[in-house]
Amino acid sequence: MKVLVTDPIADSGLRRLREAGHEVETDYDVEGEALLDAVRDANALIVRSGTAVTEAVFEAASELVIVGRAGIGVDNIDIDAATDHGVIVANAPEGNVRAAAEHTVAMTFAVARSIPQAHGRLKGGEWAKGEFLGTELNNKTLGIVGLGRVGQEVAKRLDSLGMDIVVYDPYISEERAAQFGADLVDDLHETLSRADVATVHTPLLPETEGMIGEDELAQLEGGYLINCARGGIVDEDALAAAVDDGVIAGAALDSFAEEPLPDDSPLLDVEDVVVTPHLGASTEAAQENVAVDTAEAVIAAFDGEPVLTALNAPSVDETAFPRIEPYIAVAETAGKVAAQLLDGRITGVEVTYEGDIAAEDVELVTASALKGVFEPLEWQVNAVNAPRLAEERGIEVTESKTRQTEDFQSVVRVAVHNGDDSIAVEGTLFAGEDPRIVRIDGFRVDAVPYGHMLVARNTDEPGVIGLIGTALGDHDVNIAGMFNARETQGGQALTVYNLDQPLPEGAIETLLADDRIVEVTEITLDGADERHAE
Repeated sequence: MKVLVTDPIADSGLRRLREAGHEVETDYDVEGEALLDAVRDANALIVRSGTAVTEAVFEAASELVIVGRAGIGVDNIDIDAATDHGVIVANAPEGNVRAAAEHTVAMTFAVARSIPQAHGRLKGGEWAKGEFLGTELNNKTLGIVGLGRVGQEVAKRLDSLGMDIVVYDPYISEERAAQFGADLVDDLHETLSRADVATVHTPLLPETEGMIGEDELAQLEGGYLINCARGGIVDEDALAAAVDDGVIAGAALDSFAEEPLPDDSPLLDVEDVVVTPHLGASTEAAQENVAVDTAEAVIAAFDGEPVLTALNAPSVDETAFPRIEPYIAVAETAGKVAAQLLDGRITGVEVTYEGDIAAEDVELVTASALKGVFEPLEWQVNAVNAPRLAEERGIEVTESKTRQTEDFQSVVRVAVHNGDDSIAVEGTLFAGEDPRIVRIDGFRVDAVPYGHMLVARNTDEPGVIGLIGTALGDHDVNIAGMFNARETQGGQALTVYNLDQPLPEGAIETLLADDRIVEVTEITLDGADERHAE
């Protein structure tokens, strides 16, 4: 597979990709039309903040499987366009967390103790000891805007220095905030008004762009603002004015709306504003970590494994993945079988988990079930865009769980609906890793899901199974396995056959010519054409 790298990353990441057998091409100056040409045959694209990965890039890159961001922020990547094209977007959220948190703490001390200003004066020959009166952090209140990974690490470090912590984050619970010794506040203004130091740790999104402006800075009266997250969250003109006018005591910024920071930025003219050129992740360890983490995400995507740091695809905790991994294929297969057995347009998909699997995070399993349902419809689908495809086509998707199960330790049930009619297929694992289809539309079977399969509904009468076997034999189709079930004696029966060859059209016609055969469906699970006859 070909990996295009358009922003510099550590050699350790490039080396890991090459060791895995992939071709790596680096081009750190490519942009515009040249970028579109460069990605046309790329299977993966690795970027940092310098490359804009737009919808046009995804339109041009028909072979693209994954975009890896060697860092945290992904505001330079059109994630919606990626999802529409079935491309995974993954970042490296852990690799530079400690570095970013430490830089935030360093910037807090720098502005609170006027370290850069005092350093500059002394280097210039002035012993200005009496001109700098610092602020101690002990017994002060830290306001954290966004308690994500970096915010959490900052909370740990500054909590240990004796700071009280208040948090504004609409997406976390009080219990989670309490784990970091923080008081969760549901209003940004209240958080800032209570804080002596406020630090920003949110991504740059439409709802966070410019979220801290003149009114918000007024709530932080006499305090300090730290932004080592993303530029654009803080109104830089308003910030410069607030510091210059003495509304707040000072500010420290590592990220800016426009980078490099323009020479005419008002931030550069204010003495009590400390600025650094986006150094939060600039440690040797952080650069090594994000490069290797991004390479591992790309390799996982190439190998068809879940990308644990994916932003637009279902992800799962690394420790939980071994428990759900076998059920990913079970769910996808059940979805494929159900979709091919249902006659008509699919209007709904219901995925039910019974037994031990119901205790797990199954978002990835559900996405795989949808992938299985949609593949026979010849949609360009994978686990990334399957939920989006369902939404766009008005297909209702429901998920339910129950710890109760009658016959098996765990069962995944995929039901597809077309309005009045529905078909349900249930799958499980035998001996831990051996997949089985155990029910089809309520009929109990123990079918091995592989290769070519024939599902036949017929009246439960003597000679019908013999008829089917003879018809297949007459058309040189060998039966590898058979699994039979019936409602009641003399009622309707359902039989699943594993076949060594695909069914010729004549075999289907022969079977349907007999009145005892209600329905015949040929299913091929390895991607060949499927036919449904009735």
